[in-house]
Amino acid sequence: MTFNENYKAINWDRVSDDVDKATWEKLTEQFWLDTRIPVSNDTGDWRKLDSDHQWVVGHVFGGLTLLDTVQSQDGMRALTTDAITQHEKAVLNNIQFMESVHAKSYSTIFSTLNTQNEIDEIFNWSDSEEFLQNKARWIVDLYRNDQDPLHKKVANVFLETCLFYSGFYTPLYYLGNNKLVNVAEVIKLILRDESVHGTYIGYKYQIGYNQLSKTEQQQQDDWAYDLLYKLYDNEVKYAKLCYDQVGWTQDVLTFVEYNANKALMNLGKKGLFPTTSSDVNPIIMNGISTTTSNHDFFSQVGNGYLLGQVEAMSNDDYNIGVEDTPEKDDEQ
Repeated sequence: MTFNENYKAINWDRVSDDVDKATWEKLTEQFWLDTRIPVSNDTGDWRKLDSDHQWVVGHVFGGLTLLDTVQSQDGMRALTTDAITQHEKAVLNNIQFMESVHAKSYSTIFSTLNTQNEIDEIFNWSDSEEFLQNKARWIVDLYRNDQDPLHKKVANVFLETCLFYSGFYTPLYYLGNNKLVNVAEVIKLILRDESVHGTYIGYKYQIGYNQLSKTEQQQQDDWAYDLLYKLYDNEVKYAKLCYDQVGWTQDVLTFVEYNANKALMNLGKKGLFPTTSSDVNPIIMNGISTTTSNHDFFSQVGNGYLLGQVEAMSNDDYNIGVEDTPEKDDEQ
């Protein structure tokens, strides 16, 4: 097959959607690498944890590694196929790379805190655990086989802004108790990225959604809520598996519900759960702040030093009519 059309160079001085340029700039400002965070400083805290809590940390991070692998290898590629402009493709390529950085970051944590036998067991578990694999299989099936670009964006946002958070609960809990603070620093960097990713993909979803008829919009809404019900039912089982042994399951599910509503907000939809920020463990809400610590002494160089305390992009930056405020939460 011969390619006869002229190939177009991407021109960042002619951008049809300013959100693409703003997102690119935000993502590049936030660039980071896991190797610059002194995770080894947490080995003292790690040794003080009992075996049950060490199991939880290792295995939820194994689950997060799997889900970030899904995003880096299938998620962004699926969304790029449906991108409208060259600039949108460039932003999605940037996101794809950072998802790979996220997946690799957990291995930095594992290699610091765990033995090789423990690491092998964690990856064997993540590659075979039923409820974790359900999440991966269902989302990947949508990425690979669903021909509706909006469905793929919904799947992406649900994974980014909801399903990750059952795993994020653990490091945020320890951060709130002033433990494993450098491990949590890595997770907060990931959270900061995910804040941009979920908002950006949700914004692109809303552009396509708003071009549909009322009937088509209702069909999209029904499909999205049905998918979320299915994912949440599985998430309940996954949370029980991971957290029953330490008694955190209900708190984790409350956190998942809160973030499920956030995912729906990113998509321009109403929240499904009555859960608000006031229902979430206050230790977690304190830890979820994406402001990062500043390590700038000898070999301890952290992200604040590297990135100049860049804040996560808020929905106001996109001007899409969704405000991420406590007042909004309380209305849900």
